[in-house]
Amino acid sequence: MKKYPNYFSLLFLLLLITFSCDEIPENEVKISNEKEDFLEFYDSELFKRVQLEGVFEDSKTFVDCTPKSDFKKIRISYMAEKKRKDFDLEKFVLKHFELPENPQSNFSSDDSKDMYEHIESLWPVLTRPADSVNKSSLIPLPNPYIVPGGRFREIYYWDSYFTMLGLKASGKDELAINMLDNFAFLIDSLGFIPNGNRIYYSGRSQPPFFALMVDELTSDNRSQFISYLPYLTKEYNFWMKNSGQLTAENPASKRVVLLEDDIVLNRYFDEYAKPRPESFKEDYELVKNNNLDSVKAYRDLRAGAESGWDYSSRWFASPQQMSTIHTTDIIPVDLNVLLYFLEIKIAQAYNWDEQLDSADYYLKKANSRKQAINSLLWDESNKRYADYNYKDNEHTDVLSMATAYPLFAKIAPKDKARMVLKQVKDSLLLDGGLVSTTNETGQQWDYPNAWAPLQWIGVNSFFNYGQHEEGLGIINRWLSLNEKVYRETGKMMEKYNVADTSLQAGGGEYPLQDGFGWTNGVAVAMKKILEEKEAVVE
Repeated sequence: MKKYPNYFSLLFLLLLITFSCDEIPENEVKISNEKEDFLEFYDSELFKRVQLEGVFEDSKTFVDCTPKSDFKKIRISYMAEKKRKDFDLEKFVLKHFELPENPQSNFSSDDSKDMYEHIESLWPVLTRPADSVNKSSLIPLPNPYIVPGGRFREIYYWDSYFTMLGLKASGKDELAINMLDNFAFLIDSLGFIPNGNRIYYSGRSQPPFFALMVDELTSDNRSQFISYLPYLTKEYNFWMKNSGQLTAENPASKRVVLLEDDIVLNRYFDEYAKPRPESFKEDYELVKNNNLDSVKAYRDLRAGAESGWDYSSRWFASPQQMSTIHTTDIIPVDLNVLLYFLEIKIAQAYNWDEQLDSADYYLKKANSRKQAINSLLWDESNKRYADYNYKDNEHTDVLSMATAYPLFAKIAPKDKARMVLKQVKDSLLLDGGLVSTTNETGQQWDYPNAWAPLQWIGVNSFFNYGQHEEGLGIINRWLSLNEKVYRETGKMMEKYNVADTSLQAGGGEYPLQDGFGWTNGVAVAMKKILEEKEAVVE
């Protein structure tokens, strides 16, 4: 594992800072002047006008633009020119900002190639070199990395685990390790892994898959595995921050919540309580048009983005109404399973490093969380794992693929696992694969949409509890759908409609994206599973 104590130290020292007057977390390092300018700009009149007046169809385009001069000069020019009768906002923006590049737009599919050959040819297109110093919102990374594709021009946290599965299956271990080291660099520099390597993502993370990445890529090399221990523990401290300060009167702080019997579990959160810069118009109009409490609503919208499920009825009090979003009130099954895995891997690293007291400490933490998942997050009335509303002291009634996460981590007792798998087969398994939830809401993480990472979670949940044929059946349904859409479009999609396989997926804040990092990764990894099965049969 490389160390980066001084890398880009003159460029930036970025950690969480607030757009408002929120308390700055202890040990926070002040952002460089250049990056601080971006955060100030996101609160400017010019920025708000560009986003609210829809200069760009996609709100993310503007935050990915590169200013041609410093923001102070641009704002001065804007204040002077906006009063003119002939002022044109779009022309002003194009004069002072460079539009983001999309190398993928120059790539065209070769219809003579099958889907897997197409994916192989896409890896170089989706690969970005180590970043150089730039004036955009991008946080530079020291090693090459894979981006998802389409509007997603930067690295993304949880996407990358599933992309790495495909890289490993394709023999591209060096690139996978480069990506892992980029995440270690971000932890070392920022104290956490942001949603993506952009300044506007600096208030939140994503589902914590770093420990799974380390395990996937280094578990056969003890010294290499142990080298990531400082980064594993630092990420854990980020998620558990303020856990020692919780009381019955103040049971929640940042990402931790105190529950019954002094149990501490986690929720999704964001340091900021303002519209997401990359979705400014969408957030602003939702809050304004529904007369919502802006601080609570913006925090919940951002927390929903940290979940990766942005958006889903999992986070809504009323499934059909996004205005009822209350993400920070919910203890999610998947997040807490991932943090259990993080605790276990920290314990394993300490054990391999012969620091047995520390190993025992984290093992106890993991066992405590495991017990809580199997008690507090088990919905006995519905016989499944379910998200828990800690304010109402009750489980939510949304059946989602999050219910499979305890099986993916192998912490579900066999009787509970049987009940979960039955519900998954009866209610979530459709013609094209595993649907995200059973609620049809128009949100992209709800029925009828399905996503590659949840197929991987689901398939391995079946495998882990002895239902191999069922798992293989899901693989065949999913890959058949991937191949069908590829034949029809020449593209690998971000998400798929698994209820009606004649239709493409829809919903969400932006058009259907193609590329696509984690879809490619899971497809290649699944293909390898099928090839290994055939080799055994032969």
